[in-house]
Amino acid sequence: MPSIVAVGDLQGCFTKLRELLEGIDAGQRLIFLGDIVNRGPESLAALRYVKSLGERATVLLGNHDLHLLAVAAGIRPQHDDDTLQEILDAPDRAELLDWLRARPLAHFEAGALFVHAGVLPQWSVEQTLQLAREVEARLRADDHRDFLATMYGNRPARWDDALAGADRARCVINALTRLRFVDAGGAMDFKVKEGAGSAPPGFMPWFDHPKRGTRGTPIVFGHWSTLGLLLRADAICLDTGCVWGGRLTAMRWPDRALIQVDCPQYLAPTG
Repeated sequence: MPSIVAVGDLQGCFTKLRELLEGIDAGQRLIFLGDIVNRGPESLAALRYVKSLGERATVLLGNHDLHLLAVAAGIRPQHDDDTLQEILDAPDRAELLDWLRARPLAHFEAGALFVHAGVLPQWSVEQTLQLAREVEARLRADDHRDFLATMYGNRPARWDDALAGADRARCVINALTRLRFVDAGGAMDFKVKEGAGSAPPGFMPWFDHPKRGTRGTPIVFGHWSTLGLLLRADAICLDTGCVWGGRLTAMRWPDRALIQVDCPQYLAPTG
């Protein structure tokens, strides 16, 4: 089976991506785990380059990528540490944003499920992919600005198959792009952003839920820089905090060989 390479959160660290790719065979299939842009120094260059890879790369949407779409649509203000203005001012802005909002939220290949943040314990692999497709269709629709306006919020925190409309889509987006901790009933917590040992009382990392419907399938994800590199049989985290002065990490799948480059600290630790 041909190998593929999963790449952790870039967050605008384009120079480090080029360095990382020097250790990867030219033409190798790539899967980017989301957060292509924001907080790092070269968001526009990173977005342009990843787009230029065409069919060589599958690019998942992360929460920072969705934030860019919402800012561009006038739905959300920029944050003080955002590095999105050069994209918003770019002559190819419309082309880049249209391409970005057509990216998937989940991808299954070579026996593994790839997402940005996590998967709710109630979901199977098949349901995860189907729910991701529901949201992707809304993001690609002509009325995507109306959809983006309903995307933000922490409720509902618990999945129910009966959820509909904006509540259903918001729950799916929050799980796939923001998830860290869940409780025994599958409710999500969004307050705590520290590592796995900082779970609120009654909560656990989403991948530790004893009844996780995807337990038999390896899930490769990013998003959780305070968790860092995790290489379990059923859960692989590749966000190693490049933008925080950690590393940019990629993993060849299915043999799990790592490719890493050290990164300068672009942002000060938040505590």
